[in-house]
Parts: sequence; structure tokens; C-alpha cells
Amino acid sequence: MKKVFIMMSFLGLFATMHAQNYSPNATDANTPGILNVTVTTSATTGAQYVPRNVLAIWVQNSSGAFVKTLLVYAQARISELTNWNASSGGNTVDAITGATQSSHAVRTCTWNGTNVSGVVVADGTYTLKMELTDKNATGNLGTFTFVKGPAAQTQTPAAVPSFSAITIKWTPSVNSAVEDVKMSNLYQVYPNPTSTSIFVNGPGIDEIEVFNIAGKSLLKTNLHNVNLNALPKGVYMLKINSEAGTVMKKLVKN
Repeated sequence: MKKVFIMMSFLGLFATMHAQNYSPNATDANTPGILNVTVTTSATTGAQYVPRNVLAIWVQNSSGAFVKTLLVYAQARISELTNWNASSGGNTVDAITGATQSSHAVRTCTWNGTNVSGVVVADGTYTLKMELTDKNATGNLGTFTFVKGPAAQTQTPAAVPSFSAITIKWTPSVNSAVEDVKMSNLYQVYPNPTSTSIFVNGPGIDEIEVFNIAGKSLLKTNLHNVNLNALPKGVYMLKINSEAGTVMKKLVKN
């Protein structure tokens, strides 16, 4: 299960690396943890259906790309959640879902640091968005940033239209992150950056696979010496399958 979990991480990892301008020699961490979100909702100006309302809460990365929906309460008027629909395409994988709400109250949801594929995304700055409408039109949107990483963080942002008493709390699972780093440190890829080939060193390597930024597999080998002459310059992800598990490494070709 862990092999599948790590194998699917390159898409979210690539998106965040590029959004945050990582250098080729940067260490990319994927700290697991839980984000707890609490908010009290209220009506919009010009509400037509008050107190009935539809609500969505979701996460985007620092480049604005959709990561995961945390909560959607909506039925017939789900199309009026225009910001959420534009970001997510209606994706509700693993989200809390329910009917249109008949009143305003405290709403809670959590995020486990993963994308829609269930993969822990790279550490960095993320955006939490909340959208609520109670009319046949776009309603109010709240936007808040937080840092996902090895440090715990609690925020209580000021109220914005339709959203008050907000708490955003990130609690990392540091022990799991440390184990992932130890696993990664078992394997070395050099030279990196490279212009021709790389050598992968580590215990019990079964297979090495190279992916491009779009997640397409470009080559696969069981040799430790990997020839990259056929690949253009750019950033790639190296997947190392071994007896100990699967490790993802960033690879740069000059």
C-alpha cells in the first residue's frame, strides 16, 4: 500500500515544486498531518433563500491549482458555487458532502495533507478557500493561507463576509515525516543535475522509472546506471522501487 501511496505523489509534488521555485538541490519534504478547519457561516447581502445556503471548502496550492475538496453542502444550486466549480471541476473525492443547509451554524472539516489521489503533497504554502451563497448568483468567498510542513500552526483569521470564528490548525505527524526522510536517504542519485546519465545507489533496487512533469513514464530499467541522452533538458521525477519500499527523487537534466 505504501508503494502505491508514494508512487502516485509525483504530480502533486511537481506542481508545488514549480509553484515555489525550488532549486535543483532543494530537499523536498512531504510531511503528513491533519488540518482542522472550523468556521461559523452567515447570510450574504441580497440573500434570496436565507437561511438556506450552499457551502464549499477546499484547498489549492500556491500556484492556484486545485488540491482537494474538504466539504460541500449543496444540491440543486451547487452550480452557484462558481469559484469552487472552476477550481475543482466538481471534484468531491473524500470530501464531506451533504444537502443544502437549512440554517447557519458552525461547520468543521479536516484535510489530511493529501491530494485527490490520496498522496501526501509537498510541504509549502497552501490556500484554504470557503465559498457560500444563498441566492441564484455567486456569493461570498473567503481566502486564507497556511503553511503545511513539520511545524505546527494555528490561525484565527479575522472575520470576512459570511465567515467568522475561523480556526485553521495544522498538526504535523513528525514521526512519519522523519521515517520518510530516512528512507529517502538510503538512496543516492548522482550526478544530479546531469547532462548525460545518472547512477542510482542503494539497497535492494528492483526497478528505476523516470517520469516527466506531466506524469508520463519515459523510461524504465533495472540497471543502476540510467542513460538519459534521449531526454531533453528539464526537471523529472525518478521513482526507485526497492525491497524496502518506493522512493521518489527529483532529477534535473541540464
